[in-house]
Amino acid sequence: MSETTSSSVATNPLGLSSIPSVSSEGLVPVGRRTSLRSYLGALWNRRHFILAESRAKMSGSTRKNLLGYGWLFLNPLLSVMAFWFIFGFILESDRDIDNFLGYLIIGVFFFQFTGKSMTGGTGAIRSGASMIKGFQFPRAALPISVVVRNFLDFIPTAVVMVLLIAVITPPDVITWRVVLVIPVIILQTIFNVGLACFLARVGHKIPDLTNFMSIVSRFWLYGSGVFFSIEDRLADHPAILATMQFNPMHAYLTLVRNSLLYATDSSPWLWFMAIVWAFGLLIVGFLFFWRGEESYGRL
Repeated sequence: MSETTSSSVATNPLGLSSIPSVSSEGLVPVGRRTSLRSYLGALWNRRHFILAESRAKMSGSTRKNLLGYGWLFLNPLLSVMAFWFIFGFILESDRDIDNFLGYLIIGVFFFQFTGKSMTGGTGAIRSGASMIKGFQFPRAALPISVVVRNFLDFIPTAVVMVLLIAVITPPDVITWRVVLVIPVIILQTIFNVGLACFLARVGHKIPDLTNFMSIVSRFWLYGSGVFFSIEDRLADHPAILATMQFNPMHAYLTLVRNSLLYATDSSPWLWFMAIVWAFGLLIVGFLFFWRGEESYGRL
């Protein structure tokens, strides 16, 4: 009798009359890529985590500085002053541009939003290595949180930018078209998410790409018409001009400048290109990232 009791205890240490069976339906091995629908659902369920993680990193980076959040405004303003001195005062690039200072402010503020998302997204997987090893979650949350963090940084600076434009431009320039800046910001944010996801997987495979992206960002800066008009400078080179006008950042900057600085209507083609770039890169970049989900745990 004692042998039977000890044997049952050994095989059933919880003292249950029968061990219940648990269905394995819906369970996948850790790190295995799930279906796209399940992946999107898991990502949506962690939206609060993405927002909290973005806010934590944003506030953590500002607490290290004496001026705190002031650098969110000072950094682009100092860049504007430097570019104005070089391109406006020394190289006289402002000769063919109305309200060159406003033109420059819009270019620098909006390009930095995408530039930071690009460089941060490239290193998102490697910078989140400890989280990947310790928790199970959709890895796309990492590059998306980079864009969310930069978006939270960008919104107050965009408000300051609009106030600066209102001060330095004639009153008749400020029209109802100012509200069109909002859809441009939304489209640019969507574009940034696709770009960050795409570069996150590439940066995971090629670690040295993180250092190279600063050079790419600089070339992109010069090719986007941030501080000079590519239409005026490349009028004698139609092939190069057409290529540079296909640049998504040139589209976003032109839409904002037309709406906020020059009170003119942008062409439907420009809006169409901005929308196609935003949603096209979002789909391509996100699917490209999702396809490599299983590889991100092997750091």
